[in-house]
Amino acid sequence: MSIDGDQSWVARALCAQDEPDALFVQGAAQRQVRQRCYACEVRLECLADALNSQANFGVWGGLTERERRALLKYLPDVEDWKEWLEESPNELAEELRSPRTPRVLAHVRANPQPYETVSRQAS
Repeated sequence: MSIDGDQSWVARALCAQDEPDALFVQGAAQRQVRQRCYACEVRLECLADALNSQANFGVWGGLTERERRALLKYLPDVEDWKEWLEESPNELAEELRSPRTPRVLAHVRANPQPYETVSRQAS
């Protein structure tokens, strides 16, 4: 796994001036934090960084720890999450790129075999 060495995006994050504890909430409070993420210009960089580093706690890039764990388990072969988030034709990647809250867990449950795996098997 490669972690993006350029962390300049962090200063542009909407949450950069917030107390760090504000991002490490549980339950219903996560919805409020997530909504703020979807207005942030660096949301995908944040999410890619959290996925590349396998961040275990908090809301990052609009996803909870549970959603990120599900995504990592669902797509274990992704080596560069920034590239995947920005370029993959995968339906879930397209949903994550959109400015609305994605349904990661519902997608993973409904599609037990990811697009990349299916396309590799067809080759």
